[in-house]
Amino acid sequence: MDPWPRILQVMICLVLARCDVSAEKCSKGESECPNDDPKSCGCSISRDTSIYKQSGDLKLESVDRYRQTKDKLTPASKTDFPRTHGMVNIPGGSFFMGTNEPIFVADGEGPERFVRVNAFYLDKYEVSNAEFELFVNATNYKTEAETFGNSFVMDTYVSEDVKKKIKQAVQGAPWWVPVDGADWKHPYGEDSSTKEIMDHPVLHTSWNDAVAYCEWMTKRLPTEAEWEYACRGDKVGRLFPWGNKVNPKEEHWMNIWHGEFPNSNTADDGYETTAPVTAFPKQNKFGLKNMIGNAWEWTSDWWGTQHSTESKDNPMGPDRGADKVKKGGSFMCHETYCYRYRCAARSQNTPDSSAVNLGFRCASNKLPKYLHMEDP
Repeated sequence: MDPWPRILQVMICLVLARCDVSAEKCSKGESECPNDDPKSCGCSISRDTSIYKQSGDLKLESVDRYRQTKDKLTPASKTDFPRTHGMVNIPGGSFFMGTNEPIFVADGEGPERFVRVNAFYLDKYEVSNAEFELFVNATNYKTEAETFGNSFVMDTYVSEDVKKKIKQAVQGAPWWVPVDGADWKHPYGEDSSTKEIMDHPVLHTSWNDAVAYCEWMTKRLPTEAEWEYACRGDKVGRLFPWGNKVNPKEEHWMNIWHGEFPNSNTADDGYETTAPVTAFPKQNKFGLKNMIGNAWEWTSDWWGTQHSTESKDNPMGPDRGADKVKKGGSFMCHETYCYRYRCAARSQNTPDSSAVNLGFRCASNKLPKYLHMEDP
C-alpha cells in the first residue's frame, strides 16, 4: 500500500489545528477518509487526540479529578428528580455468547461460544442526566467532551446556527458531524439543553467518563459477557431480549429509528431522539429497561474480533487494545443501517470518544451499601 496518501493526510492534520477527529473515520474536508463500514450508521467513529497532544492544546486533568467531593453529596443523596440508580440481581449461569449467524461479520459477532458468568448486579436503567448531574455536582467532574470542546452529533438534531459553523463530516455517514460545544449538558450543541430531559440517558460520555461515574457510585462497568448474558435473559438464540419479534404483542419495546434512515424518523415508538430511561416495558425476565435501543452502552472489555469457540468462565476480553466494546444500539439504529440493536451485536470506540447516542449503565459484584434499603 502506498503510504504517501496517509502521510499527506497526517501533515494536513498538523497544519489544520481543527483536525480533531479520527483520521481513519472522519473527513477533514469533504471526503478524505474511509467510511465506518457499508450500510452502517457510522457509530464507531472515534476521536483522534494526537493533534491535541502535538499542539499542546489538550490539558486533561488527572484520573483523580472526580475524587474530591463538595456539598457532602453522596450516591445516596436525594435530588430534585426521582432516583433511577437502583440495581437488579442477575443470577449466575451459562449461555451461548455471540452468534453463528452474524449480520456484521467484521464486528466479531461470531462464532457462538459457551460462556459461564458469576452472579452480579446491573443497573435496571441506563444512567440518566439527573443521576450524572448528581455525580458532577458532588465532584466537579469535567467530561472529556467538555475538555476537548466538541462531540459527535447527527446533523438532523443540530440547529441551523450551529450547522453554519461545521466544517467536517464523516464520509459514508455525512450525517455525523463534530459539533463544538456539544456535551452531556448540551446534547445537540451549545444552544441546546438537558433541562427538559433529565430523565433521559446521559449522552456524550466517554468510556473514561463512565468509569469515573461508576467508581463514584461504588460500581463498575459490566464486562461484555455480563452485558450480553443480562440482555439475553435466558433466551437461547434469540435476536432481542424478549425473542425474535421486533414488536412483541404489537407494542414497541425499544427506541430505534423508524422510517427511512437517515432522511426521516417517523417516531412510531413515540420518540425522535432518546426516551426516558424508564420508558417501555421491561425487556426480559431480569426486569431491565432499554438494554437495546435508546443509547449505546459502554462495557469494560477491550475490542477484539477473533474469538475462540472454547468455553470460558467470566471472560473479560483482550488484555489490551485501542478501542472499547459498546453494546445495545441506539435511537439512531435502523435495520437497513446499523442493525446492531441485537444482543449479539457489538461496536467499538476509543475510550475518549463521545457521541449523541452513547451512554452507559453500571454493574457491581455486590449491591452497594446505600442501595440495601432502597427499591430499584
